Amino acid sequence: MPDSGHWIALAAVPDIGPVTFRRLLSVYAEPSSVFRASLGELAAMEGVGKKKANQIKEFAGWDDVEANLRSLARCNARVLTFRSPEYPALLRQVEDAPVLLYVKGSVQDEDRFAVALVGSRKYSSYGKLVAERLSSELSEAGFTVVSGMARGIDTVAHTSALTSGGRTIAVLGSGIDRAYPPENRGLMEKIADSGYVVTEFSCGTEPNRENFPRRNRLISGLSMGVVVVEAAAGSGALITASSALEQNREVFAVPGNITSANSAGTNDLIRTGAKLVRRTDDIIEELAPVLRGFVKKGKVKGEISDEEKRLCDILTGEPMHIDTVSRQLSLSPAQALATLLDLELKGVVRQADGKRFYLVS
Repeated sequence: MPDSGHWIALAAVPDIGPVTFRRLLSVYAEPSSVFRASLGELAAMEGVGKKKANQIKEFAGWDDVEANLRSLARCNARVLTFRSPEYPALLRQVEDAPVLLYVKGSVQDEDRFAVALVGSRKYSSYGKLVAERLSSELSEAGFTVVSGMARGIDTVAHTSALTSGGRTIAVLGSGIDRAYPPENRGLMEKIADSGYVVTEFSCGTEPNRENFPRRNRLISGLSMGVVVVEAAAGSGALITASSALEQNREVFAVPGNITSANSAGTNDLIRTGAKLVRRTDDIIEELAPVLRGFVKKGKVKGEISDEEKRLCDILTGEPMHIDTVSRQLSLSPAQALATLLDLELKGVVRQADGKRFYLVS
């Protein structure tokens, strides 16, 4: 049994959630060592006890684990554990983040700059237009777009990100070998080629209703903020927004017609404190302080593009406001901010308070 198999097996033991799993690995170096431990040793551990210890020692799902590994190989997916350097940086910050993920595609460091777009499965023409615009403009500004690959706004968000040449992440409420909805199988393959598809559910898991709240918590966990484009009262998108608040992530909502049932949820989010979104710049400007926290220390090697050089030519050692920068270069604030953030990552520019930027001497 490969190491990944023991990770899958321990995660499949009843009542062994992320917290208990991590507690076990704080004592036993690897999941395989947990299975070799005696019943008495396991039962004596704080937070484990006799019941969970018995469940570990009596685990009999090894055939299912092997079938899971074969399915992963067939669909060109893999297991990613929370110890892996590839494990998504934003998700790692969540207290109850999954100890293992099933991933198809390539996890990139740039995916730290991710924004989730979610909304109704039955969208209006207004919701579709807004989702297309926000997803495209966020992609063009360098953000990775995260959504749940459901019918409706989720599908629009992924498709628009791909059309704009951006990266996108699809979070499933099923096994990674189960495209849901089925008509999105082709979209799922495209996402894996230009981002990645991820789930915490083992292969063969059907898209059961109870899986989606867990899926929604991953959508918000992978993102700096969640934008709800269109959602009725009681929509699953509101669960994602609630998860974002619990994870200390930003929540945004697009206002809608007050007579539309499809906008009842988003309008209520705004009423209770979500950031109102009229344009992409509203999202980027709100996230600017968070983006600063991801800037690497020291100089970062990299070529300076012509666009970046043009921006550097107008900056000095005195902080300049983003609006002044965009006006002088005839760029939108979103375009100017994206370029400035690239320069900040390269150690060329720094950001002062109030969305003001200056050259590093």
